[in-house]
Amino acid sequence: MPHQIALPLPFPEFTGDQPPVPVRMVNEYVYCPRLAYLEWVQGEWADNADTVQGRGVHVRVDKPGGKLPTPAEVSEEPEKIHARSVSLESVHLGLVAKLDLIEAEGDQVIPVDYKKSKRPHVARGAYDPERVQLCAQGLILREHGYRCDSGVLYFAGSRKRVSVEFDADLIELTLSAIHGLRSLATAGRIPPPLTDSPKCARCSLVGICLPDEVNYLRGAETALRPLMVGLTESFPVHIQSNKAKVSKSGDTLEIEVDEQAKTTVRLAEVSQLVLQGSVYVTTGALHELMRREIPVVWMSFGGWYLGHTQGVGHKNVELRTAQYQASFDERRCLQLARGWVATKIRNQKVLLRRNWRGEEPPQSVVTQLEAAERNARVAPSIESLLGFEGAAAAAYFGAFGQLLKADGDANLRFDFNERNRRPPRDPVNALLSYAYALLTRQFTVTLATVGFDPYRGFYHQPRYGRPSLALDMLEPFRPVVADSAVLKAINNGEVRPSDFVTVGNAVSLKEDGRKRFIAGFERRLEEEITHPQFGYRLSYRRLFELQCRLLGRFLNGELTENPNFIVR
Repeated sequence: MPHQIALPLPFPEFTGDQPPVPVRMVNEYVYCPRLAYLEWVQGEWADNADTVQGRGVHVRVDKPGGKLPTPAEVSEEPEKIHARSVSLESVHLGLVAKLDLIEAEGDQVIPVDYKKSKRPHVARGAYDPERVQLCAQGLILREHGYRCDSGVLYFAGSRKRVSVEFDADLIELTLSAIHGLRSLATAGRIPPPLTDSPKCARCSLVGICLPDEVNYLRGAETALRPLMVGLTESFPVHIQSNKAKVSKSGDTLEIEVDEQAKTTVRLAEVSQLVLQGSVYVTTGALHELMRREIPVVWMSFGGWYLGHTQGVGHKNVELRTAQYQASFDERRCLQLARGWVATKIRNQKVLLRRNWRGEEPPQSVVTQLEAAERNARVAPSIESLLGFEGAAAAAYFGAFGQLLKADGDANLRFDFNERNRRPPRDPVNALLSYAYALLTRQFTVTLATVGFDPYRGFYHQPRYGRPSLALDMLEPFRPVVADSAVLKAINNGEVRPSDFVTVGNAVSLKEDGRKRFIAGFERRLEEEITHPQFGYRLSYRRLFELQCRLLGRFLNGELTENPNFIVR
């Protein structure tokens, strides 16, 4: 059979509604098509040590300097030309590039691309992704009328220059990569993850891509590597004084309460700013928080979630489109709702068994919960599912009082007979309601950060001001996070009956008691558990993000089921 030469498809000129693709994305495509899709199509981004170091290398070269003469003027310049940070666009290729450095001498121009790493010891002096990116820059220069036959890769880590000739093979590889990237972007379907690839460990988007987790859930026989959700050193900052003022000074937030000594916290260490009550935030501080995409969460003084402020927010339109489409599909809504409710009931059963303090084993309650769980997994409708969930809640909260530590002092005793709310009429119910409000806040912010619309759910019906999807996602975690935090606070003596105040028939926490409970709740979020499917350890806070991203993989069609977290 004669050899068939594969010719790239012609490149139609881009129109105004088709943005040019950054040349950097061509590099990413050759390295990993899935990475290019995540960054360019879904708008995902995350930093790691490599990306931060890379930006540092470009600090100097990104400062414009020199002037690039026109093609006609290049050969007339008597001295060698250096032009830094030059932006050029190709209508033919549909690319835009910011060239680090352009050298010109005689009639030749040479693009110089800076890399933070050391020069690799390979046959061509560099890997294909870097060579293709450099060649694409050369093709853009040619389109603008310059003669460009080669380029240079400068590896800052070893201070070495590698010359790259733009021969026919490299040009063909580059054109093929550009066409592949553009076809990928228009196809609207994410490529499969790499399998057991060494590239994943150094990728900043590994915690978003979740290659090992997706492959495992799709049945691949591959060993799961340690946690792929990105580690963060930032945590929520809670402020609940009506006399508090938050301002910005350099890279820190300054918190001042009633003209007392200021408390400072580095912005890099803040994941959320949680404000309870009438806290004053200066415009400068709010702008900086929005620029850094650090959510500012607004809560009433009583602890009710009011909303949150964020910058531009996530640009993953594809994920939200899949979310909205699925929310109108009754079959998929029921599939998701069954999983959440059944998992919650299973986790309620585990919590009862672990914390039971009654004289007799809770076998009758466990039996009721097991029946409700079985019914929930095969519920024919959302309406029937609500009934099974209600039956489980009645059995669970009917026994909840048996999980509380009995105290001989009547003044220190917490009594619980039934679940009541709106308003809660006893201290235990006040703690439960407050814990659920904190959990709702956490999931609302996490979902928005991942790219979801927290207000469009599948089980909880949309209602003005209600983050329905957050309420959906938190169902399995009510027992193991919120209820568990309440039990620890009561049984360990962190919160006492004297920490509550009664107004009318409503009971709520006082300020000092609220501070101690928030601290205990945040500690619960940082507790590490072993994931029942993946086998690695992670905190609940990081688990929330993982579960939200896996829901996205389900809605985008990569997974056939939404994997829920079941305590074991």
